[in-house]
Amino acid sequence: MSNAAVTIPLSEPCIRGNASAYLDECLRTNFVSSVGPFVERFEREFADYVGSKHAVACASGTAALHVAMRLLGISAGDEVLVPTLTFIASANPVVYERGTPVLVDAEEQTWNMDPALVVDELESRARTGRKMPAAVEVVHILGHPADIDPIVDVCARFGVPIIEDAAEALGARYADGSAAGKQVGTIGKIGCFSFNGNKIITTGGGGMITTDDPALAKRAKHLTTQARLPGAAYRHDEIGFNYRLTNVAAALGVAQLELLPEFLVTKQRWARNYDQALAGIPGIALAARTPWATPTFWLYTVRVDAARYGLDRDATLAKLGRAGAQARPIWSPLHTMPMYAHAPRLGGAVAERIFSEALSLPSSVSMTEQDQERVVAALTTRGT
Repeated sequence: MSNAAVTIPLSEPCIRGNASAYLDECLRTNFVSSVGPFVERFEREFADYVGSKHAVACASGTAALHVAMRLLGISAGDEVLVPTLTFIASANPVVYERGTPVLVDAEEQTWNMDPALVVDELESRARTGRKMPAAVEVVHILGHPADIDPIVDVCARFGVPIIEDAAEALGARYADGSAAGKQVGTIGKIGCFSFNGNKIITTGGGGMITTDDPALAKRAKHLTTQARLPGAAYRHDEIGFNYRLTNVAAALGVAQLELLPEFLVTKQRWARNYDQALAGIPGIALAARTPWATPTFWLYTVRVDAARYGLDRDATLAKLGRAGAQARPIWSPLHTMPMYAHAPRLGGAVAERIFSEALSLPSSVSMTEQDQERVVAALTTRGT
């Protein structure tokens, strides 16, 4: 078999450590559903790790965002500012609650939501007497924190709550500004995380809500368990959801969380290697890295300038594929999707340009030095 036939995964899970022992404990004790000691343990240890007072485990990152919308009372007639350059699950929960996403363009430095557009929009609404958005959802894409200080400031001035979609950035921190030392997902009113199979840690599928508000945490747990009241007589006081994480999944989450510091160190090493190997290659712009943040490089993502590099993004993806390296483009901007084509939006040209040029490189924790060298060789060898 040739080297090119061996696929280097984009981002595969790394399951080891205490995973087998904890899963065996679930099977031995028969705690396999949403009741069991690992659920509360995962919530407690996750909250401690990220620096939040409360954490509530959910069935998915999308479920976490959906519950966040319900917690903030999003309903028909409400608008939520959401970046247009993000995975579609960031916007869909707004619509689940009959709200309207207002799609905000990206900024060039980190590709996250442009804070200047958010500031301008809220100040414009204040001047003209228009209704404020019900929330601003800040998404930290690809493992790099968004430029959140200006958004925090303007939202505080006008009483607009912030939801953080930190699905792709667990462990990322701010190194400067008002949030210095804090991790993503702990700055807004509510933070949401994902443990899908391709994330830095996984529970096979799952999510987490974080908040410092005990009342919100209590209601989040209530909503995720079908809004069932205590007692034997199956009474419910509102429409809830079957969104709780299973004990089996939580057991895997606890084992993965124990390995997270090691995983983050490995991600940083891969990022430094890519930086050094690709620096100065005509037409390749390195992954976002700013002095005010410590990103996790969930997916190391570059931009390809076709005129200088000699190949466009799609041709580069095909070239990597022939070398046995799994790579992918980032998401199509939401405003280009049929369901959001008529959504209100603030700009969009920057997101479209980034989308046309950006591709994510293999970034698995379990990747080897030889794997990464093959990826780099494919990118740096001229021609197709």
